[in-house]
Amino acid sequence: MRIGEAAQAAGTTPRALRFYEQRGLIPPPVRSLAGQRVYGPADVARVRVIRDLLGLGLTIDDLRRRAHRLHQLTMNPPPRCDAAAPVGARSAVVSNRLATLDAEIARLTELRERLARQTGGG
Repeated sequence: MRIGEAAQAAGTTPRALRFYEQRGLIPPPVRSLAGQRVYGPADVARVRVIRDLLGLGLTIDDLRRRAHRLHQLTMNPPPRCDAAAPVGARSAVVSNRLATLDAEIARLTELRERLARQTGGG
């Protein structure tokens, strides 16, 4: 399928597919004789995984560091990350992102509390 069809099947845009390719999240697709990108079902599945992970708060840089393993998440069923597992058993990328999110939540909670105290709001 060509880029527009693949993008539609993955729930994204052709521009996003080119961006993911430029960032190394998806391998360069094969090209038709006319030079157009040609994608297959595995490419679409990988883009869906990328979109899901970005939706969970991971960043492009997080994914780029593990791009060589993204294909594993397209398996049926995909390997699971156990949130209750010891930190060493989880991906360092996931652990780091969780720590970053926790720090941001703490910062925002403190900011909210300060604003509420100053304004008498609750």
